[in-house]
Amino acid sequence: MSEQGSARDAPPPSAANLYLTLAPVALTAAVYLSIFLVLRKSHRRFYAPRTYLGSLRESERSPALPTGLLNWFGAFWKISDYHPLQHQSLDAYLFLRFLKILVVICFVGCCITWPVLFPVNITGGGGEIELNKLSYSNVDQKTQSNRYYAHVFVAWIYYGFVMFMIVRESILYVNLRQAFLLSPMYSNRISSRTVLFVSVPDNYLDKVRLRKVFGDSVKNIWIAGETKELDDLVKERDKVAIKLEKAEVKLLKLANAERLKAVKKGAADERVVAPADAEPGSLAARWVPPKKRPSHRLGPLGLVGKKVDTITWCRTELERLIPAVNKGQDAYREGNYKKINSVFVEFTNQADAESAYQVLAHHQALQMTPKYIGITPGEVVWSALKVSWWQRVIRRFAVIGFISALIIFWAIPVGVVGIISNVKSLENIFFLSWISKIPTVILGFVEGLLPSVLMAVLLSLVPIVMRLCAKLAGEPSLSRVELFTQNAYFAFQVIQVFLITTLTSAASSAGYSIFKDPASVTSLLAKNLPRASNFYISYFIVQGLGIAASVLSQVVGFVIFNLIYKFLSGTPRAMYTKWANLSAISWGSVLPVYTNIAVISITYAGIAPLMLGFATIGISLFYLAWRYNIFFVTDTGVDTRGLIYPRALKQLFAGIYIAELSMVGLFGASVAIGPLVLMIIFLIFTILLHLTINSAIDPLLYNLPRTMAEEELARSKIGQSIENGDKEAHQAGNTSNGSSHATAKGKKPGFLVKFFKPWQHCDYETMRKLVPTEGVDAFTVYADEVERDAYYPPSVTSATPILWIPEDPMGISKQEVQDTGKVIPITDEGCTLTDKNKLEWDTESVRPPVWEEKIYY
Repeated sequence: MSEQGSARDAPPPSAANLYLTLAPVALTAAVYLSIFLVLRKSHRRFYAPRTYLGSLRESERSPALPTGLLNWFGAFWKISDYHPLQHQSLDAYLFLRFLKILVVICFVGCCITWPVLFPVNITGGGGEIELNKLSYSNVDQKTQSNRYYAHVFVAWIYYGFVMFMIVRESILYVNLRQAFLLSPMYSNRISSRTVLFVSVPDNYLDKVRLRKVFGDSVKNIWIAGETKELDDLVKERDKVAIKLEKAEVKLLKLANAERLKAVKKGAADERVVAPADAEPGSLAARWVPPKKRPSHRLGPLGLVGKKVDTITWCRTELERLIPAVNKGQDAYREGNYKKINSVFVEFTNQADAESAYQVLAHHQALQMTPKYIGITPGEVVWSALKVSWWQRVIRRFAVIGFISALIIFWAIPVGVVGIISNVKSLENIFFLSWISKIPTVILGFVEGLLPSVLMAVLLSLVPIVMRLCAKLAGEPSLSRVELFTQNAYFAFQVIQVFLITTLTSAASSAGYSIFKDPASVTSLLAKNLPRASNFYISYFIVQGLGIAASVLSQVVGFVIFNLIYKFLSGTPRAMYTKWANLSAISWGSVLPVYTNIAVISITYAGIAPLMLGFATIGISLFYLAWRYNIFFVTDTGVDTRGLIYPRALKQLFAGIYIAELSMVGLFGASVAIGPLVLMIIFLIFTILLHLTINSAIDPLLYNLPRTMAEEELARSKIGQSIENGDKEAHQAGNTSNGSSHATAKGKKPGFLVKFFKPWQHCDYETMRKLVPTEGVDAFTVYADEVERDAYYPPSVTSATPILWIPEDPMGISKQEVQDTGKVIPITDEGCTLTDKNKLEWDTESVRPPVWEEKIYY
C-alpha cells in the first residue's frame, strides 16, 4: 500500500508542463504573427484578395483595411459580424457565429463554475498539489463527500445554460434560414426550384410521365444518363488542348530567348509581320530549329515510342477530337443516351418545388427516395447518381463498418499518444524504470508538447478518407459529402482525440496502482480521471496559440502560392487560375475540430473547470483568425445553405452526455449516493429535452413551410415605396444588432430581453432584414442556354477551351494564332513576353480571355 500511496501522491508535473508547453508555442505564435503583420502590408493578393480581386463581384468584396502595421485592427473590428452573411454565404456567417457561441459558452462556464468549484476543490482535503488542487480529485471522498453536491448543482446550472444556448441558436437558425431561402436572391435561383430524385424506377424515366406526376408547375426535366465515352473524349480533348497551349508558350519562350541573345550580341531588334500565305511556323523557324521545337514521345509516360512535334501532333489530334465531342454532346441533348435512375425536376417556383420535395413521390419503398433540393450543378457527384437503391443500402452499411473499423484501428496510435502524455507514471514498471533517469525538462517536453504535435499529424489524413467514404456511400452532392464528413469526423474526433486519449491517460496514471491493489480501482479512477485534463490544457495551448496563429499567417500557404505562381505557372492560364481562385474552407473537416474542443471543455466543466479558461482563450483566438480569413481571404467552395450549423449545435449534446455520464461514474466511484441520484435525474431530463428539441425543430431544418412562402409571395406584390421602407428598416436592423422590436413603453429591448427571448427578437421578420437586397438580378437572371443546360453532365456542357498564349515582340504569336486558330480558338491578348522572357499580364484592370462569369445556380 505504501507504493500505491507514493504513486498517487507523486508531485504532478502539470504546472511545469504548462510552462514548457506555453513557452515554445508562444514563441512560435509570435513569429507567425510577426510574419503576418509584415507580409499583409505588401502582399495584398494573399492576405486581402477579397478587397479587390476581379473574379469577385463588387457585392462580394470586403472594405480595404489600412496598410499600417497595427492600425488596421480597429477598422477590422468595426466591420459588422453580418458582413459575410451579405457578401459571402450563410455558411461563412454561421461558422463564425458558432465560434462566437462557443466562446460565450466557455466564458459563462468560467463565471458559473470558478467562483463555486475552485474554493470547494481547493479546500477539499484530498492532498493534491499544483493544478490538481483545482479539480474534483482534490475532494476527499471519505470525509468531504457532501462537497459533491456543489458539483451537482453547478453542473445543473451550467449544462442547463448550454442546452438553452443550443435551443436559442436553433430557433435563430431556423428563422434565418427561412428568411434567406425565401428571399428573392435565393428563391428565384434554379437550385432552389429543382429537386433531385434518385432510385427512380425505369418506367418513370420518361418526361411525359413525370410531368403528369408533378403537374403543370414542372418547367424542365433532366434525366441523368451514362456519359462514360463522352467523358473520356472531353478529358482527352482538354488534355491535348492544354498540351498544345504549353507547347505554344514554350516555343515562344525559346524563340524570345534566342532573340534576346542576338540583341545582346548587337543584332538589330527586328519586328516582323508574317504574310497571310506564309508557311506555318515560318517565323518561329528563324529562331528555333526543328530539332529544338517542343516534342514528345507517344509511348507510356512519354519516355518511349515515336518522337513527334508536339504542336503539329496536337493540332492533328484536335481536328479529330473536337468534332467527336461536339457530335457526342449533340446526341446527348437529343436524348440518345442510356438513362440512369436519377432525375432533376425544375419547377416554375420555389413553393411547388418544396411541395414536391416534401410529399411521398412513389408508392413503393426506397423508390424515388431520398430526395434533395438546393443542389447546384457544380456540386453534383455524378458517379453517385448511378447507385441503385439496393447498392445504396449496402454501401451505407459497408461505409459505416469501415469507419467504425478505422476508429478502432486508430485507437492504437492515439492510445500511445495518450500514454506519452502521462509517461512518468509508468516509471514504476520494471522494464520502464529508465524513464526516471530522463531529465525533467526533456520529460516535461515529452509529456506536454510532443503528444499534441503527434495528435495533429495523426489526424491530418482522416478527413480525406471520410470524404471518399461519403462519395462511395452514394451522397449525390459535395454539400452532402461535407455534412457526412462533419458527422463522421466529429465521431472520430470525440472517440480518438478525447475519449481514448483521456481513458488511456487516466489508465496509465492509475494502472500500476490498480495492478498492486485491484480493490482500489474506483477510488483511483475517481482521482486520476480528472488529472487527465492536464493533456488537454497543453492541447488547448497548442491549438489556441500555435494553430490559430498559423491559420492567420498561413506561412506555408504563402510560400506554396508564390512558388507555384512565380516558378511553376508556365502559361498565362496557369498564372490566372492561381491568381484568381481563392482558397475555400472545408466545413466537414474544420468544424468538428472546434466542436470537439467545446465537447472536451463541457465535459470537464464540473470535474476540472480550469479547462474552460483555456478553452475560452483558445477559441477566441481561433475566432479572430477565422474572422480575418473569412472577411478578406477565403471563399465558400461548398455551400450547405447553413446546415453545418444545427448539426454542430446538436453535436454539443455529446459533451453534455459524456459529462453527465462521467459525473455519474465519478460519484459512483466516490460512493456519493445523493449526488449520484441527482445526476441521474438530470441525465434523464437531458434525454427528454433532447428528444423534444429534435421532434420540434428537425422538420424546420430541412423544409420550408408553406405559410412562409405565402407571406413572402404577398410581400413581393407590395409597391416600391414599401420596399424602400424595408431598406431603411434593414439598415436600422443592422445598427440595432438585428432586432427592431420595441417594448410596450416604446423603448428598444435590452440585451438580456433579446438574449432570453429569441422567438421574439430573432424571429423571421427580424432575420429578413439581414437578407442582401442589392444586385438580385445578377444572381437570379439566366440566359436561355444556361437554363437549358443547367443539370446536364459536365461533359455535355463542356465547351472547347480557348487557348491563351502571350504576345511576343517578334510576331510569332500572331502567326501561331492564325495557324492554330483553324483548329481550336486561341488568342494572344492580355499577356506579353517581357525582355526578361517572363510572362506578364494585367492582374487588376483587364479581364483575361479565359475569364468566365460565375453563374449562381
